[in-house]
Amino acid sequence: METGIPMQLLLLSSSRVDGGPWLTWAADEIASTLGGAREVAFVPWAGVTLGWDEYAAMVRDALAPMGVRIRSVHDGDASAVIGGAEAVLVGGGNTFRLLERLHATGALDAIRARVQGGVPYIGWSAGSNVACPTIRTTNDMPVIEPASFHAFGFVSFQINAHYNDFAPAGFHGETRAQRLAEFTRLNPDVPVVALREGAWVRVSGGEMTLGGVAGGVLFREGRDPQVLEAGALVV
Repeated sequence: METGIPMQLLLLSSSRVDGGPWLTWAADEIASTLGGAREVAFVPWAGVTLGWDEYAAMVRDALAPMGVRIRSVHDGDASAVIGGAEAVLVGGGNTFRLLERLHATGALDAIRARVQGGVPYIGWSAGSNVACPTIRTTNDMPVIEPASFHAFGFVSFQINAHYNDFAPAGFHGETRAQRLAEFTRLNPDVPVVALREGAWVRVSGGEMTLGGVAGGVLFREGRDPQVLEAGALVV
C-alpha cells in the first residue's frame, strides 16, 4: 500500500447550491484540489433512482470545462479504473447503497490505498460521508445493508451533510441537532462536523479547513454545539 504522503481531500456538503448547475459553485476549489490530475475515476454507486450511466454523464459534462476526463468505475473493472486514475470523485445519493458497493467490489480498499498515496479525493454528500470512519451520521434511509458501516476513515471525525436547523410548526420528531447529539452521547470520542449547504472541508498537507459559501456546526459530547465559519480550522 502507498503510504506516507499527505492526503488531498475535498469533502463537499452538496453537488449544488440554491438550485444552481452541478458542481459549479465549487468549481475553483475542485480545480485546485485536482491540481494537474486529468484522468479521473468517478464512483456513481450512490445513485439509486438515478442511473449510473446518466450520473456519469452529468459529472462528465460538469467537469469538461476543466479539461477533466471522467471514467466511471461501473463501466469496466472497478479496480483497473481506480488503479489508472489520477484522482477519485465519489458522488452523492444514498450512502448505504454506495458503501454496499464499495465493500462488495473491493473498491473500498483500492480507493483507500490510492488516496493514502496522495491521489486527490473529491466527494459530495454521500461521497463525503464515506470519507469518515463510518457512515453512522448520514441522513439517508438504509435501503440496503452494507457488509459493515466502516468506511474509508480518511478523517477522524464524522460528517453530516446538508445540515439545517429546520423544525416546522407542529413537528414532534427529533431535529438534526438532537440526532447528532445522540450520536456524540453514544460515541463521546468522535466529533461531528455538520456541513450546511454550500460548505466543504478541505484537507491539504495535514491541515483541515472549512470553506465554501456557508458554515457548519461542530458537535462534541459534553459541549454546546460550536458554530464554524468559513475559514475555520476543523478538528
